Amino acid sequence: MENRANLRESARLVTRFALPALLLALTALLVTAGGYWLWGLVLTVPLLLVALWDFVQRKHTLRRNYPLLARVRWLMEDMRPYLRSYIVEGDLEGRPFNHDERALIYARSKGQLDSHPFGTELDVYSDEYEWLAHSIVPNADAPSEWRVDVGGDQCTRPYSASLLNISAMSFGSLSANAIMALNQGAAAGNFYHDTGEGGLSRYHRSHGGDLVWEIGSGYFGCRTQDGRFDPARFADTAQIDQVKMVEIKLSQGAKPGHGGVLPGAKVTEEIAEARGVPVGTDCVSPPGHSAFSTPTGLLEWAAQLRELSGGKPVGIKLCMGKPHEFFAVVKAMCATGIMLDYIVIDGAEGGTGAAPVEFSNRVGMPLREGLILARNALVGADLRDKIRIGAAGKVHSGAGMAMNFGLGADWCNAGRAFMFALGCVQSMKCHTDRCPTGIATQDATRQRGLVVPTKAERVTRFQRHTLHALREMVVAMGLETPWQIQPRHLFERQNSARSDTIDNIYRFLEPGELLADPGGTPYARDWAGARADSFVSAGR
Repeated sequence: MENRANLRESARLVTRFALPALLLALTALLVTAGGYWLWGLVLTVPLLLVALWDFVQRKHTLRRNYPLLARVRWLMEDMRPYLRSYIVEGDLEGRPFNHDERALIYARSKGQLDSHPFGTELDVYSDEYEWLAHSIVPNADAPSEWRVDVGGDQCTRPYSASLLNISAMSFGSLSANAIMALNQGAAAGNFYHDTGEGGLSRYHRSHGGDLVWEIGSGYFGCRTQDGRFDPARFADTAQIDQVKMVEIKLSQGAKPGHGGVLPGAKVTEEIAEARGVPVGTDCVSPPGHSAFSTPTGLLEWAAQLRELSGGKPVGIKLCMGKPHEFFAVVKAMCATGIMLDYIVIDGAEGGTGAAPVEFSNRVGMPLREGLILARNALVGADLRDKIRIGAAGKVHSGAGMAMNFGLGADWCNAGRAFMFALGCVQSMKCHTDRCPTGIATQDATRQRGLVVPTKAERVTRFQRHTLHALREMVVAMGLETPWQIQPRHLFERQNSARSDTIDNIYRFLEPGELLADPGGTPYARDWAGARADSFVSAGR
């Protein structure tokens, strides 16, 4: 019986190997019959050798059991993102950006027609639909452009920011050509370019576009040899005229609370120069900062950065996590009198070059809830008129910007939208160094395809046309500025039979309400637990 079983197993193995071998042989015969026997050998012999190797190798079960044929699985796996995007998915099904969203950005960046025929493809009776309340009397006399002044009473060099800017993306994550194209586009369009936490590189300065220098937990570009903050090095760079504001990165929407490591093999001379680390050495971004450990310490450090920069605006960027920690920063501002100039709220839907899937899918507050929390905290503590709020997280259209303004934003930042303007095709290869469009790679041959002047023009056009779309929204709503958009102007469908305005779904606090009657707000527990001297809740 055992011998019979062994014979059957051997027969199965031979059959599995024989099938691809037979196919190769038939191919060879067909080609040979046509008089091209040499080409038949060139085609089939290498494949036959691969099949033989698959049959005897010990690493992969499928290749061992199904020589050559099993490789089709890997081929289809590699092709899956492209096939799904271009053939399988509907116009509204793709993630993180669907086809229609990408098409809108491409059209605006190229200066092409961005109109849509035959009505919306959205199901207006499903919970995916939300809308802005328009007016019977549109305001055609609304200004053609707005800017927002950032910098409070403690800032001596305020900055006039555009309402749409380039969000934080580091050199190293993006290629040199991508950084240069973004900066040239920002310079031409008079909006700012956030450096990301990877340091201020020579490419960020290549075309003179306004910069916001982001300082993360690795203190790249302003660090000591042991990775701590270096005030002297910071001052040297922060006082460059091209640097308009300084941003302390507390967390990122796509991977909040998670540090990172750039392996030494990827730390080239250019990256080492920008980050202030040795060439070929692992580049570590710790999960948290070493420059402070308490809310008051954070504000004292922000005040130090403001002074070292020559009085430029200093703010923080974070994805909301535990509400009491943000309330602790608000309480610290009330207690010390030290004010941040601005706060950028990054939503959990924000992008990144690479992140653990658990963090991308299950950690962090979405932008809408984060914006409402930040707005309520500042309004409730009577600080809203002193501090500006920026919004980042999948911003790509004028309608999306209008929604953010209605929830409390003063301006918006976009990252992936500007990558699409550069030519990104959402191939999902950002973390492999094999980006086909030369954007998220350090491979010089791939970067070559990204022509800086051409792509810079697309960056400028996308920003300009998106702001024009925002103005059209403001005009249609009968308003004078986007800051007049209120929660009552935003409608959200809760189910197929019911919809309501945002202010009837979420609670929006009145000025000073957290100070006068915190117990009457939805934030009573978190406000009571917040402490100016610690990020740990008093209520544990």
